[in-house]
Amino acid sequence: MSTGERVRTRRADPVAPSLAALAGLIADETRAACLLALLDGRAWTAGELARHAGVAASTLSEHLGKLVAGGLLTEERQGRHRYVRLADARVAHLVEDLASQAAPRAARRPRTLRESSAGSAMARGRTCYDHLAGRLGIALTDALTARGLLRQDLGFALTDAGLNWFGTLGIGLDRTGRRPLVRACLDWTERRPHLAGAAGAALCRHAFDAGWCVRIGSERAVGVTPAGAHALSDLLGIETAALR
Repeated sequence: MSTGERVRTRRADPVAPSLAALAGLIADETRAACLLALLDGRAWTAGELARHAGVAASTLSEHLGKLVAGGLLTEERQGRHRYVRLADARVAHLVEDLASQAAPRAARRPRTLRESSAGSAMARGRTCYDHLAGRLGIALTDALTARGLLRQDLGFALTDAGLNWFGTLGIGLDRTGRRPLVRACLDWTERRPHLAGAAGAALCRHAFDAGWCVRIGSERAVGVTPAGAHALSDLLGIETAALR
């Protein structure tokens, strides 16, 4: 049998068709814009996403149908409104990881002052699905590591002291589900990993519930309140300058 015949008769990897289909779902600018918008962890209406992506509602509806059918989004209806959100944390991590690879090549100068301000706010602090990212996320991750609460030498892992720290603050950690307790998520603006996983999500919820952080505008940008700056300085030694 010739080499060409062996190549033709070799069976393809069974995962290849599914991988190609997944890549095809994301390989559209409108669908990519929707996935990035939904990284804020909230449910959006089809109309909101259509305006965000700059397309007609009918066009957006077709794209959403493909994303839902492909398992990247889930949907629910309330009256006349159709809401969609990312299917789960794994989808969020996939989108964020891909964005971190594309961001350096896609970087361009902002066209307006408003766009520049929005970009600066996102880089300073934002949500990445259900955890904190940007300089804020990196500052938290570095502070947890410096205080011996988080290890990064063999992958991300909370130490016993770290588990106690979360417990002392009354931050409950879900250790029974399939989701990893901690996970490193590559930050696409800082080019370094920040804390994700169940612990990252729990810390993010606590930051909002305790009034340490507030959302800025309608995007994913997050700001640290004066009370939050005081708490982060007291609990983790994070200087206010690191949060700007």
